[in-house]
Amino acid sequence: MSQEISPLAGKPAPASILVDLDKLLAAYAELRPDPGVAAQRVAFGTSGHRGSSLAHSFNAWHILAISQAICDYRRREGIDGPLFIGADTHALSQPALETALEVLVANGVETLISADGEFTPTPAVSHAILVYNQGRSAGLADGIVITPSHNPPDNGGFKYNPPNGGPADTSITQWVQDRANALLEGGLKEVRRVAYAQARKSPLVHAHDFLGSYVGDLANIVDFDVIRAAGLRLGVDPLGGAGVHYWGAIAERYQLPLEVVSEVVDPQFAFMSVDWDGKIRMDPSSRYAMARLIGLKDKYDVAFAADTDHDRHGIVARSVGLLPANHYLTVLVEYLFRHRPRWGGAAAVGKTVVSTALIDRVAKRLGRPLYEVPVGFKWFAPGLYAGSLGFGCEESAGASTLRFDGGAWSTDKDGLVPGLLAAEMTAREGRDPGELYARIAAELGTPYSSRVDAAATSAQKAKLKALSPAQITAKELAGEPIVQVLDKAPANGAAIGGIKVVTANGWFAARPSGTESIYKIYAESFQDEAHLQRLLEEAQGVVDGALAGA
Repeated sequence: MSQEISPLAGKPAPASILVDLDKLLAAYAELRPDPGVAAQRVAFGTSGHRGSSLAHSFNAWHILAISQAICDYRRREGIDGPLFIGADTHALSQPALETALEVLVANGVETLISADGEFTPTPAVSHAILVYNQGRSAGLADGIVITPSHNPPDNGGFKYNPPNGGPADTSITQWVQDRANALLEGGLKEVRRVAYAQARKSPLVHAHDFLGSYVGDLANIVDFDVIRAAGLRLGVDPLGGAGVHYWGAIAERYQLPLEVVSEVVDPQFAFMSVDWDGKIRMDPSSRYAMARLIGLKDKYDVAFAADTDHDRHGIVARSVGLLPANHYLTVLVEYLFRHRPRWGGAAAVGKTVVSTALIDRVAKRLGRPLYEVPVGFKWFAPGLYAGSLGFGCEESAGASTLRFDGGAWSTDKDGLVPGLLAAEMTAREGRDPGELYARIAAELGTPYSSRVDAAATSAQKAKLKALSPAQITAKELAGEPIVQVLDKAPANGAAIGGIKVVTANGWFAARPSGTESIYKIYAESFQDEAHLQRLLEEAQGVVDGALAGA
């Protein structure tokens, strides 16, 4: 079983695939979604509402409805502190920010936007919420992040973060989604709105120094002294994302030998190399999208990148090139829990059900509890907020961790800190993350893993999501007895939105994407590549059976 790779993959983006920005922005302002069409309704996936204005799925009407729904939710829950709002560098993010401000001001919401129009990473918004709310029991702040993450340039995204700073949980997103769709169905008659020029001048809108606050606090989560002392050569590629100006500020403040490969911001993302499927996607865990930085690996001891809203990381080590996300997450768990002595002894290791099982083995050796949850960073937010989770990670290169003192840093994913931690561990250990991973794998077992994406209709995705353990009748998987079949996460009993089948030396999981028209099959073997391929083939058979007739 293999994934079809585009002949454009890893090559510079040709002009023929670049988005027409004028057409994209005109569609945002002019096209109206039909709430009677499922694909044009508000739909919160694993992290907010995403879509394209060209497909009638991310237009001004969506943002007006969602913003009003968030205002209604705040009133319902008595959330009356300021709202922090940030936007990334996607073309649709700025108009969506302006639309949201029109509604927030009309609803009397005190709103904090970035100073001087600076782009704002997702973790900087989460950090701002937590810093503001510390020690408060009333007048709590919350936030909105406008980003479709690493999705293609024609996409927009809109996320809500409640007062715990993390992504909103399902109970919140369902309420906001339902309310927003009711507003769409009503022709937006209940939406309060003022003109943007009036909103921007409103005394309710204040500038906030997200960059200065975030960068100035990093010394409480990263050991810059050990990095400086090691004399490392460091590189970073912001991939034209929201943290583009943060890296230079970090290098200057903490006197780091950190070279920013490029500070180009281009909403067409024409500088990107093309991803595996022929699309432009700012995915720092993709060797195709990361071709530029991988090509520079021998210039640096360690280098890193982040996606468009800087909530995902990519690590390039001199020893191996781009580390697979699961490899570096394993290294982070091993390193952090050995070098953060002020964390509570009971602080757990958080991972999703489709993250590598090598993390399970590392956690067991460390004597730390494992907290395994469905895909979606929202499941980690309460534990990071309370300090009961030392670290939470998703297999798609998303992670966040605690401060040195065990306090919350960001309860949303943070793509900057893992990059800086790669420099810290290289400096302290004298080995880069690729070498550190090789040591762990030699001691605890080498996993062979793969993920395959395939197109799926809404009906097929719904059928796959509803799979239950009772539908898995096989007793063996790839020659081994099946020891566990899961449709709920071990840590919290929440539905994983698919199925996971486990043996002693391997597993597979199948689930529909929450943001794209695809399904995903994940598999991992602790035997060899041949065993991995058997896992994938048999997993495909299970999925084919589930989708038959959909």
